[in-house]
Amino acid sequence: MSKEKKQFETEAIRTQLERTEFLEHTSPLYLTSSFVFEDAEDMRASFTEEKERNIYSRFTNPNTSEFVDKVCKMEGAESGYAFATGMAAIFSTFAALLDSGDHIVSARSVFGSTHTLFTKYLPKWNIETTYFDINKPETIESCITSKTKILYAESPTNPAIDIIDLELLGNIAKKHNLILIIDNCFATPYIQQPIKYGAHLVVHSATKLMDGQGRVLGGVTVGDADLVREIYLFARNTGPALSPFNAWTLSKSLETLPVRVDKHCENALKVAEFLENHPKVNWVKYPFLKSHPQYEVAKKQMKLGGNIVAFEVKSGIEGGRKFLNAIKMCSLSANLGDTRTIVTHPASTTHSKLSEADRLEVSITDGLVRVSVGLEHVDDIIQDLEQALQE
Repeated sequence: MSKEKKQFETEAIRTQLERTEFLEHTSPLYLTSSFVFEDAEDMRASFTEEKERNIYSRFTNPNTSEFVDKVCKMEGAESGYAFATGMAAIFSTFAALLDSGDHIVSARSVFGSTHTLFTKYLPKWNIETTYFDINKPETIESCITSKTKILYAESPTNPAIDIIDLELLGNIAKKHNLILIIDNCFATPYIQQPIKYGAHLVVHSATKLMDGQGRVLGGVTVGDADLVREIYLFARNTGPALSPFNAWTLSKSLETLPVRVDKHCENALKVAEFLENHPKVNWVKYPFLKSHPQYEVAKKQMKLGGNIVAFEVKSGIEGGRKFLNAIKMCSLSANLGDTRTIVTHPASTTHSKLSEADRLEVSITDGLVRVSVGLEHVDDIIQDLEQALQE
C-alpha cells in the first residue's frame, strides 16, 4: 500500500492486510491460536523479537493487527494494542503504567466500572485517585501531587454528556510531566482526536460505536509507542487479548464508521432539539446545542456532537421509570452506540446503588435519561420518545 496519507474515510476502508496468494478482496479470518516457524533459528529470533512476526494470538494476530492499524491511523497514534473489552483496555493500561505508591488525577465523571477500578481495586496496590469536578477545571492542578503519574478523563462523559477542554488537559499534563489518558469512546476518532491536544494515550470501548451494531465486545488503547510497549508486555503476559474473530468484525465495522456516525449525529441533534422544547423536560444536554454549558469547547474540539443525548424528565425517579415503561420502539439496554436507539434511566438502573448525593456529584439527577440515538428514521425515534413522555 502507498504510504501517502489519505482522507479519514479512505484510511478506514483501505487499511488492510497484504493479500495472500489467493488475492482475496477482503481480509481473511486467521482463526488460529499459534503460528509455526521455519526452523530453530527462526523460532529463536522470533521469541527474542529480532524478527517482527506473529507467534501466538495472545500476543498478536493478523486480524487484531489490522484493527489496531486502522485505529492508529484514525487517532494519529504511533502504536496500539487491542483487548477483549473496553474495561480490559482501561485496566491493562493503568496496571501496566502504574507502580505502588503512584497517584491518579481523574475527572469525577467516569464510567461506573472505571470508578470501581479506581476506588476498590487499585487501592489494593497502594494506588490512589483524586477526583476533580469536570465543571471546575481550574481545580485540576490543586489535585496534583509529587506522586501523580496519570491525568485521566472522558469527554463527552457518561452519562451526563459533559465536555472538558482537551487542550487544557494537554497543557496541564505537559507542565507537570504527567501521562494524559483520554477515553474517546463517545466521540470516536471520527469526531475528535485527543492526541492532537496533547493526549499520550487514547482508550476506546470498541463495543460501542466502533462496532456499531451490538455484535461483539472489544477494546483498544493507542498512543505513544514507548507507553504502548509497556501495555503490550503487560497484556502479553496477562492475557486480555482481543479474539481474531472480534477483531475482524470490528475492522470491517470501521469501514462504515464515518457514514454511520454522520447519520447518528444528524439524528441526535434533531432529537435534542425536539426534547429541548418539550414541556415535560427540564433540560437537555447535547454538545452541539447552544444551551450546552461547554458548547464552545465542544465546537472547538469535536467535528460533530455525537449520538448520545441526556435529558431530565420533570418527575424524578418515578418519572424516569414511567418513561421507560412507556417506550414502545426504542430498546431498553445497558449498551450504546448501536444502530438501534437505546434509552436508559441511570438513577433507577445502572447507578441505583449510589446515594442521591453521590449521583449528583457526577451530574446524574433523579430524572436523567440517556438516549443513544440510533439509525432508525428520526421521525420514528421522536414519535416514540414523545408518546412515552405523554404517559
